[in-house]
Amino acid sequence: MRVGLHVSISGSLSAAVDNAVERECSAFQIFTRSPRMWTAKDITKKDAQEFKDKLASSKIDRFATVAHMPYLPNLASPNSATHAKSVAVLSKEVQRCGELGVPYLVAHLGSHLGEGEDKGIKQLIKAFEKAVEIDNDVTILLENTAGQKNSVGSEFE
Repeated sequence: MRVGLHVSISGSLSAAVDNAVERECSAFQIFTRSPRMWTAKDITKKDAQEFKDKLASSKIDRFATVAHMPYLPNLASPNSATHAKSVAVLSKEVQRCGELGVPYLVAHLGSHLGEGEDKGIKQLIKAFEKAVEIDNDVTILLENTAGQKNSVGSEFE
């Protein structure tokens, strides 16, 4: 069994590995950047390599690492500007995971904002079709919801 936490990247991305090791985790989740902003600094080759090196020298299996999408994107949004920004963030996060060697990315499905679940699902399909164009073996994990108003993904059907 693996046990892990969402750990901080404060200071550097590789600090996440240190934080997980200090807490004796066998798995961990991170944000690859601030979860409350639309933009992010690019990951340098040096930062990516430090993360990979620390992870490789720890007892944590690379396949027990997960990244989580920032909070702002709404992949089901019917608003074209919001949807475009959200898809751009999703694509960038898939790229960032690939750079770090993180195999999984958790994505919230979002809200259809009253336009109907079918419309929201169509928007999600467009978003994921764009994201899978990036060829780097990152698996996108879809996070379901408890059924908040207008949310997509609260039913498993």
